[in-house]
Amino acid sequence: MGVAWAEAIKQFEASHPGVKVQFEEKGFEQIRQNAGMILNSDEAPDIMEYNKGNATAGLLSKQGLLTDLSEEAGKRGWDKIGPSLQTTSKYDAEGIMGDGKWYGVPNYAEYVMVYYNKELFTKHNVQVPTTLAEFEAAMDTFTKAGVTPLSVGGAEYPAQQILYELALSKASRSFVDSFQLYKGKVDFKGPEFTYAATTFADWVAKGYIAKNSAGIKAEDMGVAFTQGKFPMVISGSWWYGRFVSDAKFQWGTFLFPGNTLHPGSGGNIWVVPKNAKNKSLAYDFIDITMKPEIQNLLGNSGGVPVLADPATITDAKSKELIDNFDKVTSTDGLAFYPDWPAPGYYDVLVAGTQHLINGTKSPDAVLDEIAKPYNDNLTSLGK
Repeated sequence: MGVAWAEAIKQFEASHPGVKVQFEEKGFEQIRQNAGMILNSDEAPDIMEYNKGNATAGLLSKQGLLTDLSEEAGKRGWDKIGPSLQTTSKYDAEGIMGDGKWYGVPNYAEYVMVYYNKELFTKHNVQVPTTLAEFEAAMDTFTKAGVTPLSVGGAEYPAQQILYELALSKASRSFVDSFQLYKGKVDFKGPEFTYAATTFADWVAKGYIAKNSAGIKAEDMGVAFTQGKFPMVISGSWWYGRFVSDAKFQWGTFLFPGNTLHPGSGGNIWVVPKNAKNKSLAYDFIDITMKPEIQNLLGNSGGVPVLADPATITDAKSKELIDNFDKVTSTDGLAFYPDWPAPGYYDVLVAGTQHLINGTKSPDAVLDEIAKPYNDNLTSLGK
C-alpha cells in the first residue's frame, strides 16, 4: 500500500499545482487510541486512513466526527467495489456497519492466512496441511523436534485472530452475522467460542504457542518469522509485501486449514474528518488511489487491490495472494475481525488471549470476560 500511496501522492501533486501533500505516518496503536481526540480538534487532517468496524469507524461516525461520503461515492464510482467490501464502508445512525451512509472508502482488501517457511517444512518433512487435524499433526512434528511452530504476538492483535480462526472453524455465516451485525443472539458458551478458547489453551499447553508470546508485539512477531525463527505465523495480508522484501528464505501461504470462513474485509478506510479544511482535495486524493493504474501498482506490490484489472497482476507472489483472496470472497468467506463488534473490544480480547497464554484464567472464565462487554454494548444499543 505504501508503494501505491507514494505514487498517488506524486500524481496528486502533479495534477494539483501549488498543493503540497504532508504525509504523516502513525502506528496502528497510536491511531486506535488517539483518533477520536485528533478528529475532534482543529488539528484534524484532511484525510486519514482508519480502522473499520463498529468499534472504530462506526463509533466515530455515530459521534459525528466523520464526513458523509455517500454523494461522492456515487459520483466518482467508488461504489463499484464488491458488496462484501462495501459492508465496512457504510454505517447506520447507531454506527453499525453494513447499511446507511458511506463514511469510508477502502482502496485495498485484506484477509488472514498462514504464512509458512518452506525450508523448515522441508527440513522437518512437513506437508502443507489441508485440514485442522493435519495442521495440528504438523505442529506436533515441529514441537517434537524442539521447534515452536507459531510466531505469535499476544500483546497486540495477532493472538485474537488465532482465537477467531478457531471459532470460525465451527461457525456458519449466521454466526458471523449475529456476532458482527447483531442479527441474532450470540452464545459465548456455544460450540464456536467454547471450542476456540479451549483449543487455544490446549495449543499453549502443547507448545504450539510459546508461553512468552503474551508479551510479544505484532512487529516482533513478524520480524521473528522473517528471521527464520518460526515455521509459521498466522496473520494478515498486510504483512505480505514486507515478507517479500525481508524474508531471506523460500516461503508460501495457505488459508487456515478446513475453514470456509476467514478473518478479513475491505482494508482500512479513507475517512474525511468532519473538521477537515480541504474536503474537496481529500475526495480528489481518494479518487486517485482508486484509479486502475494505482490499483494495479498496489496489486503488483504485495497488496490486495479492490478495483484492479487481474490481467495486469504479473508478479507471481502477488498473484498467489490475490488468487487466495478471490477464493475467500467467491464463497462469501469474509468474516471480519473479532474486535469489531463493541467499542473497546480490542483490549478485552487482547487481555483474554493473554490470560489463555499465561494460564491465569480458565477458558470458561475468559469466555465470561469477553461476553460481558459485548452484551453490555448490545444493551446500550437497545438490542
